[in-house]
Amino acid sequence: MVSSGLSMLLTEDYRAVAGGALFLFLSVLMISVFTFVSIAVWTEARRKEREAYYKAESLRRIAEIPGEGGKYVIEMMREEERIRQERERSQRGKSREGFIVGGMVNIGIGVGLGIFLYSLGGHDSPYLVGAIMVFIGLPLLIYGLFMLPKPSDR
Repeated sequence: MVSSGLSMLLTEDYRAVAGGALFLFLSVLMISVFTFVSIAVWTEARRKEREAYYKAESLRRIAEIPGEGGKYVIEMMREEERIRQERERSQRGKSREGFIVGGMVNIGIGVGLGIFLYSLGGHDSPYLVGAIMVFIGLPLLIYGLFMLPKPSDR
């Protein structure tokens, strides 16, 4: 009788300690993730700022160069800018395709999951769980098809 009470007390203490440890772990994890994200965003902003500064400084120095050399460098920088814009347009197209494919995959998984669960138990089964995936996929598909600008749009 005494040993069962002791084992029950130890079991409940273990659960309390495990719950506290889980809370501590998740708290530290969230703080770490948000710290990492904020540092990554800050360093990316600094990198872009340095790029803009060096580009402006280069243009200033090029403007001071007399003769054909300055014109050649300016033409080269225009070509570089054109290539960068083409890359961005291609990236927007891939992003749009990703939203469309992601939406279609989610809708397909939702419909398949609903059919599977319905076949297991009929109306008593939780077949409407598949609607969750469908309702995730529909906004992705609609956003990709109608709301994202097409790569040719400027």
